[in-house]
Amino acid sequence: MKKQTACYNKDYPRPQMVRDSWRSLNGEWEFRFDDDGQGARHRWYENFQSEMKIQVPFSYETRLSGIKTEKEHFCIWYARNLEFSKSELVRKRVLLHFEGCDYLTSVWINGKKVGDHKGGYTRFSFDITDYLTEENRIVVRVEDSFDEQQLRGKQRWRTRSFRCWYVQTTGIWKSVWMETVDEVHISSLKLTPDIKERALKIDLDVETGASEEYKNIRAEVQIAFREKLINTIEFPIGRYHTTVQIDVTDIDEGTELNGIHLWSPDQPNLYDFKILLYHGTRLCDEVGSYFGMREITTYHGNVLLNEEPIFQRLILDQGYWSDSGLTPHSEEAIIEDITKTKELGFNGARKHQKIEDERYYYWCDVLGLLVWCEIPSAYRFGDRTVHNCMREISEIVEQHYNHPSVIVWTVFNESWGVNEIRTDRQQQHFTEAAYHMIKSLDKLRLVVSNDGWEHTVSDIITLHDYEEDTEVFFERYDGNPEKILEGGIYHNLIKSAFAENYHYSGQPIMISEYGGIAFRNEQTGWGYGNKVQTADEFITRYERITSAIKKLPYLCGYCYTQLTDVHQEINGLMDAERNFKVAPEIIRSINLKRLGSRMKGSEATE
Repeated sequence: MKKQTACYNKDYPRPQMVRDSWRSLNGEWEFRFDDDGQGARHRWYENFQSEMKIQVPFSYETRLSGIKTEKEHFCIWYARNLEFSKSELVRKRVLLHFEGCDYLTSVWINGKKVGDHKGGYTRFSFDITDYLTEENRIVVRVEDSFDEQQLRGKQRWRTRSFRCWYVQTTGIWKSVWMETVDEVHISSLKLTPDIKERALKIDLDVETGASEEYKNIRAEVQIAFREKLINTIEFPIGRYHTTVQIDVTDIDEGTELNGIHLWSPDQPNLYDFKILLYHGTRLCDEVGSYFGMREITTYHGNVLLNEEPIFQRLILDQGYWSDSGLTPHSEEAIIEDITKTKELGFNGARKHQKIEDERYYYWCDVLGLLVWCEIPSAYRFGDRTVHNCMREISEIVEQHYNHPSVIVWTVFNESWGVNEIRTDRQQQHFTEAAYHMIKSLDKLRLVVSNDGWEHTVSDIITLHDYEEDTEVFFERYDGNPEKILEGGIYHNLIKSAFAENYHYSGQPIMISEYGGIAFRNEQTGWGYGNKVQTADEFITRYERITSAIKKLPYLCGYCYTQLTDVHQEINGLMDAERNFKVAPEIIRSINLKRLGSRMKGSEATE
């Protein structure tokens, strides 16, 4: 595919902060199960002897790992050798990055402990410089479990898959890589667009090595749009943190809003961003990135994108592949899912119970797909659930903050992990705390507290309903929003829209799960409601239920379940191999069909 941003580097794991000096550590590693927990006692980190090989970054449960066994192994070890030239280690720091490793990870270099990380869905990094020689041995130990208080997502906590929970993912399941940086280098970069000020706010942290080095450090930022330089600024670096603002007005063109190139699904305009870091006259670091100028707000029951109502046509996407589980088997596989989502006429995806490979969010930025980013669930409430959730949420928000495609954070889904939220004040406080923590970190996005059921504080009210009878569905919702929102009737016959002590206050309302239609001729697996026999039967049911949603003037969007089949759940618009089950142009025409003017004008932008 054609290069889309100036910083794009195929297969680079972190597209929002790109450097040239990096090395992938994906590929063959030595591997061993440790079911009896012998490794730590016998100091395998000093004398690791492998029993098999594994292909990183695929978990041992998958075919592409080269192992393929779904049996649970709660302690596993990896090892590989690393070599460096002398020049690579002169005045340089070597950073080791794990994009995702589930769940408790410990790392040794040459028998010495480097560090630990808890969590399965976020990037973590170690500075390994002081542990390195020219020839090195890296050893990784990972513990996992069926603990229902860790963030699991759709990973099962039983020995067999059940309902909508699938095979567990253990150990390394995202890319492992290294980069070499100067002792003086950028450690974090936060980019905040402000369309009213026509500016970009830059928050920057820099590692300086010696405590006094910061006095001689300055940065230069260059902003460009389609290879045209828009603005350049220089500024000194503060000791602990630096914040600056740069104007992004394109004064030579009549652009959408006062000289700004706005980002939207129809026009996913991206600005190129480069920052150069100098110590005196010496160039120490050069980082490439990009950003989109866009704003998400709500007003009078509508979601606004860049001050215009947008009707969201979302697809629920769980991001599983037959041969590689949660791990996309290539960058091309990521692009395929996004392009086929758009081909079906959807303008967004609810990335369900998974924090995706960061290249997914990059290509959503480039190709123009809205994303609801959903925190993977724990399944039992307790103190450790609270600690695990709050820590991982903050890491997730920080790591994906710069992506313009991400417009919503979903904290909980269907009361998973907060099963008593309807009446339990402690669990209600937990959801409020998570909501407000995200708001304190991110003012650019909306937050849904409990998707589908029993909301507490929430920017959008989301309802799940898999009713297949169109007349029953329409009768339930037409003219009844007050009864649904006040708890007079359960919107899906089993759950209320709000927890006790919480009330509707004018938020946008969406049907954020519906459909789930499966074919009868598929031998195993399940969908929602009765299975259909033919493509015509599928299309008729899809059109009727989707049209019923569009006819309800108070709704501002929907999310259809789902993009692909996943294991035993066979209700995808595509099968697990990404083959369409029905003609995509027909689904697209249904999604794009307008059904007259809406009460709130929420189909003005699609």
